Order: sequence, then C-alpha cells, then structure tokens
Amino acid sequence: MTAEELIKESEKELEEAFRFADEISEYNQEKVLKAFQRYRVALRHFNPSTGYGYGDEGRFVLGDVFACSLGAEAGIVSPALLSGTHALTVALFGVLRPGDAVLAVSGMPYDTIRGVIFGEGNGSLKDFGIAFEKTDLTEDGKFDRAQIKKDMEKLGQSLKMIYIQRSRGYELRDAFTVAELGDICAYVRSLGFTGCIFVDNCYGEFVEKKEPCDVGADIAVGSLIKNPGGGLAPTGGYIVGGKEYIDLIGRRLTAPSIGNEVGSYAYGYRLFYQGLFMAPHTVNQSVKGGFLIGKCMEKLGYENFPKLDRTPADITRAIRFDTAKQLCDFIQSVQEASPIDSFVTLEPWDMPGYDSKVIMAAGCFVEGASIELSADAPVKEPYTAYFQGGLTYEHCKYALKKMLEKLLPV
Repeated sequence: MTAEELIKESEKELEEAFRFADEISEYNQEKVLKAFQRYRVALRHFNPSTGYGYGDEGRFVLGDVFACSLGAEAGIVSPALLSGTHALTVALFGVLRPGDAVLAVSGMPYDTIRGVIFGEGNGSLKDFGIAFEKTDLTEDGKFDRAQIKKDMEKLGQSLKMIYIQRSRGYELRDAFTVAELGDICAYVRSLGFTGCIFVDNCYGEFVEKKEPCDVGADIAVGSLIKNPGGGLAPTGGYIVGGKEYIDLIGRRLTAPSIGNEVGSYAYGYRLFYQGLFMAPHTVNQSVKGGFLIGKCMEKLGYENFPKLDRTPADITRAIRFDTAKQLCDFIQSVQEASPIDSFVTLEPWDMPGYDSKVIMAAGCFVEGASIELSADAPVKEPYTAYFQGGLTYEHCKYALKKMLEKLLPV
C-alpha cells in the first residue's frame, strides 16, 4: 500500500471523529465570538501602550475576554509571561505562602516545572518553605481516589492547593478530560477541602466544549504559543480563575503594592486578540491532524496514545517506536516538512530542564510554538515521540507523507 492509499483509507475511517471535532470547533468559535461581543472589543483595544501602562484598555479587556472564553471570572494575559512554565511559576508563587503544602493528584509534574518546585538554592517553592507532595496515578493513568484521600489527610491543615496537570507530559497516559477534572474537583471538595484547585491547562484549551474553570477549578494556566494563541500570538501566557486569586497573582507578576494596575506592550495587542479568535479553528486542525497521523501509525503497527476510539483531551499524541533510529527519523521527518528551517539536521542535545538528551523538531514561525506542527522526545527507552500542533490539516497531511516515506518499506 502506498502512502497516499494509506492516508485515503485512514481519512475514510475517521469521518465520524472528524465530524465530532468540527462540532466542538463550531461550539467554541461561537463561545469566543460572544466573549468578544460581550466586552465590546474595538479597534482601540489593539493599540500599543508604553511606560506603566495605566488605563491600558487593551490589556484589561484582553484578560476579560480570555477569562470569559475559558469559563473564569477574571484573567491575566501578558507578553511578560514568557512560557507556560513561567505562567505556572507566577501563579504558584502568587497564591502560596511559606508553610503551605501542595498535593499534585496527577502524579509527578512535567520536567520543566520540577526545578520550580524542588530546586535547591534557586528560589524554588522548596526554598520558600512550601511543601509539594504527589499522589501517583493508578496503573491505567487515572486518579487514585483512595490514595488522594490518605495523602490529603496526612497533610492536614497545611494543605492549601490541589495541583492537576491536564496533559501527559512525557508520560504514556491520556490527558485528562474536562469531565475527569470536574469529577476530581468534586471529590476533593467532598472531602472538605476549601483551598485552591489549580490546573496546568497547557495543550487542552478548546479541545472540548468546557474548560477546567467551568467544572470546579479555581485557576487554569497556559501558554499563548500553544492552543489559545491560535498560531498568531508572538509570545505570552495566561492565568484565569477566581477574582481573588487573580488579584493575588497579579501582585506577584508585578509588585505587591501595584498588582494588575500596570503593564504595557509597545507592539499592540491585535495578534493576541486575533489569535484567540482563531484558536478554536486552529485547535480543530491540530486535533484532526493528530487523528490522521495516529491512524496511519496504528495501521503500520506503532502503538500510540490516546487511542483512536476516543476523543482526545488535548492536542498531543504519543507514538512508541522500537529503536532510537526510528524515533529520531520520525522527529526529523517533522522538521523536513516544516516551513521554517526545513533544511536543518536535528541532533539530540542536553536541553535545560530535562534529565536526558532530547531531540526536538520545531520549524515554527513563532519559536517554540507547539500549536504549530512540532515533535520532541527524550532519547531513551521506551522510545516514544510526542507530537502536537498543526496550523492547518493540510500541513499535517503533508508532514505525514514525509513520515511515511521513512517508515514504509521500499
């Protein structure tokens, strides 16, 4: 079977999954549009600001529109939040105080946030006397309710935050659905927890009709060069949630005496607004591209996650290979199919924040933007590639042809 025949057959089998993805996209597009209309977004909101940024309508309204789109009361959207890890860090330090304890009920958090939590002598949570414990997931990658209850009881009155990572990171589990997030929020509340429920929402925005704050989360955090920036935002992050929490976090982003009253951006806000408006469609393209690549890989015998009989809960997909060469060839094929730096030969390297060499394909218009088609992997067993993004379905399809050229027998 040729690559074209394999792709055509896979598309036919995915018609129902694609239809459902389109339904979600249409729902979310209307939701975002109504948020723009509710807050009367106008051309003046795109204007640049300088200096302190007092009275910067563009910044204020951008936070409101994001919050409304993501089911929250209030929001901070800022180019000063340099990455998802940075946004998570600002939010954690905004809410937590020395002597507090956090329980991560989704297991060990992603690599790059571990130094923020456990680092020594680098200004981490640990350095500030904030304890961080984790409850491992069950063998099938689900919340372990019985153990969560025990760990919450052990931490007692010091427990001030429940931390949940929605996406898989470098783990072979499915991302958590919004329904699963809602269930675990309700469960910890049923145990008497009155503190903050905090969700790392990276890669999950607009994949489903609801968001974490719709189902009980107090704070949700993400990056603008992932889903909610729609491929247009040049940088930045967001933090949305309850007004009280957003006020506290704003005082960590700037200064305790200033909070969210300041913040300017000399380049203007149009791309942030336009990116959010485009996000439901862009995410839809990414989801369908992930389905297609996953289906073809499955037909070739490569195990991948999430399984193709369910709706994904984020835009990432993991594919397991037999050898390091197969893994690196797959990542290289993504680079060769990229619009930017397609000529680059990739090499595994010691990337800051990771405990093994990593190979990464990211031929993106915005450096490191994982809403654009990209892939990465730690070069260690089990040899698993993690890919995500795709601004257009057509680009994902073209990249798949490049992948199949390397994987199909000659």
